[in-house]
This record gives sequence, structure tokens and C-alpha cells, in this order.
Amino acid sequence: MGEPDTASDVALRPAAAADVPAVARIWREGWVDGHQGHVPDALVAERTPATFDRRATERIGHTWIAERAGVVAGFVVVVDAEVEQLYVDRRWRGGGVAERLLRHAEAVIGREGRRTAWLAVVAGNTRARRFYARLGWRDRGPFTYLAESATGTVPVPAHRYEREVGTG
Repeated sequence: MGEPDTASDVALRPAAAADVPAVARIWREGWVDGHQGHVPDALVAERTPATFDRRATERIGHTWIAERAGVVAGFVVVVDAEVEQLYVDRRWRGGGVAERLLRHAEAVIGREGRRTAWLAVVAGNTRARRFYARLGWRDRGPFTYLAESATGTVPVPAHRYEREVGTG
């Protein structure tokens, strides 16, 4: 399957348990693409396929899927006011899927009565940082994101991006 010209034929829907394998695979591949070389070695060592399976299962109730013809093209996880995860299958990048997912996340956060959505981007992930800036997200500066780990958290250098989404 090739990349679509637009994301107009991509449907968004809440994730289901059957989506966990696809979500975990897309998350794992995307995480490597955006984080390898930009996060502490301790976090890289811990991000095994099993951890992505577990994390995808735990977040299924906060996850929305972008799907085309029955194929999961990407997903977004929204927890409170945070766009916690946003990943698109490598085959679908550049076709507007990420923007559709991000705009959906913004709408979800705004509908829940929150005024400001936020997300963390690893400092070295320039591709993602350009994407968010292009879509109107403002870089509020560097901060330390505490990434979930088996032993608690791992501090990761990141930038906090915010966007006004509601009247909260």
C-alpha cells in the first residue's frame, strides 16, 4: 500500500483492544526514529517490544486510531490536557495523517473544558519540533520530561509545546 495523497480518506475512531499490536508496532518504530540518540541510554535499553505492548494496552482507553481501509495508519493518546503520544506508521508519513490526529486531540482536550493543550518533544527531534511549530504550537522552552520506566522515571531533555484549544 502506498502513501495517500491526502488524509481525507482516513477515518478516526476510538482504539479497541484488537488495535494494540498495530499501535505498539507503530509506537516502537516511531519512538526509535524520533528518540534514538536523543534520550538517555537507560531509557533506550528499557524500551523493548514488550514495554510498548504493555504501554499500548494501558493507554487504549485514551487512544484514537487513524485508519484507512481497515489498516491502522497512526494513533494519538490524550491524557488530560497532554497529547501524550502521536505516531504515524512509516508508510503513511507525509500524507496528512499526523495533522488529522493532532487536530482531533486538540478538539478532545478543548471539549473536556481545558484551555491549553500541551505536549513534550525530545529536544533533538527536530522533525517533530518543526511539525508542531508549523501547526501553530508554541515552544515554551526546555524542560525535563519524566519518562515512565520500570523503576520509576527517567529524566529526558525536552521542549514543552502548547496550543490554546478551548475557553476553559
